[in-house]
This record gives sequence, C-alpha cells and structure tokens, in this order.
Amino acid sequence: IVLTGWTLSMVAGVSLSALLTDFLHWRAVFVSLAAVAMVVAILLSRTRDWGQRAPAAAETSPLTALRVPGITGALIVCAAYMTAFYGLYSYLGVHVQDRLGHSTAMAGLATLAYGVGFGIAVPLDRLIDRYGARRMAMPVFAGLLLTYAALAATTSSLTGLVTLCLIWGLANHLGLNLIIGRLAALDPGQRGAIMGLYSAVTYVCVFMGAVAYRPIYDQAGLTACAALSALLILLAIGDAILSRRPQTEGAG
Repeated sequence: IVLTGWTLSMVAGVSLSALLTDFLHWRAVFVSLAAVAMVVAILLSRTRDWGQRAPAAAETSPLTALRVPGITGALIVCAAYMTAFYGLYSYLGVHVQDRLGHSTAMAGLATLAYGVGFGIAVPLDRLIDRYGARRMAMPVFAGLLLTYAALAATTSSLTGLVTLCLIWGLANHLGLNLIIGRLAALDPGQRGAIMGLYSAVTYVCVFMGAVAYRPIYDQAGLTACAALSALLILLAIGDAILSRRPQTEGAG
C-alpha cells in the first residue's frame, strides 16, 4: 500500500503539479490539493470502520519500538537512503530549469520518468520474496549506487537524465521495499509503532536532505549532489554485507 501510494504520487501528483504550474499558476497546485483533501475527508467521514479501535493488543509506542533488537541499524540505513533520495530529488527540477534552461513541464518529465520506473518495478518485488531480502539487498543497493554515479555523469543532458530517472525509480522501488520489509519484520507485534518511526525518519530526511544539499548544489551543481547520494548508499551496502555474514558462517 505504501509503495503503491508513492507510485501514484510520483506519476500523477508531481507530474500534474508541474503541468499546472507551467500552464496556470503555482497556486493552482494548492487549490487542487485542497479540493482533493476535501474529497478524501468526505469519503473518510462516510467510512464506517474509520476511527474504530482495533482488537486489543499489547500497548506499543515509539519508545517501546526503539528497544526492538535491530531497529537502530535499520533506521540508520533508512535515514541514509532517504537523505540520498530527497537530497538529490529536491534539486532535480531546479537543475533542469536553471542549469539546462528548460520549462517546469520539462522538469516534470524527469519526475514522470522516475514515477514510471517506480511503478513498473512492482512485478520485480516477487524476486525479493523468492530469493529473500538478505540475498537481494546487495545487488539492489549496488545497482542504486551505480545509478547515482551514472546520474552524476549525465547532468548536462536532459535525455540522459530522463532515461536514468526511469532506472532510478525502478532501483529505488526495490530498495524501499527492502527497507520497509526489514523494519516491518523486526517485531510484528509493534509493526505500527515501527512504521511510525520509519515515517518520522523519512520526513526528517525530506527536510535535512534539502537543507544539507543546498550549499552543495549552489557550489558544485547536481553532479556533486548525485555523487554524495552514491556515497550515502555505501552505508546500505555495508549493512547488507554485514547482515549476510551470520548466514554465511552458519552455512559453513
């Protein structure tokens, strides 16, 4: 559900927002969001099960979730992953407009390519189920690192950026699936609290990524931003290597 929602927002929301901004006005985006929010509120108010308590379960909270074994390392990897994404993504459209001289609609084309890539990766999720998260983590994160490196080398070409954004969306979908799946499996009884921590870390990284990458973008452009994102993914790769070690030793 989380991945599908992200796909819809990337393909439809961001791309349509770029078009509305270009052909009408940026305020039209917020008017549209207000209208959608009103529709959602009306639909939820008519949903009978909305707001009802779930069956009794052990009391959980972010504090109890922080004591789950393995949660700290998983959240650190999540933070590095999300900072790498949002730091670069925040300045992708700015780069297309300011550095390459294209319109907002053309900047939305890169976003659309990312969203399409994110969406077409859905059938590949079965590979994670078939081979397991531990075996798939290394190739997925390595592929994402190579994608960031390729983006760093292709920032002067809109065609190259759009093409790589498609691949970026595909790789990011698989990586996000691994991160969410790992967190959810740590303690099924505290899954809600754990996913709350995931959301908190993610939205802190939305802010931190944009702030931290701003001076880098101003001084060295999108190329340096993509290179930094590649370096951050090294943390996820290192974690994937360490997570496979006990399994390898046990097999021996």
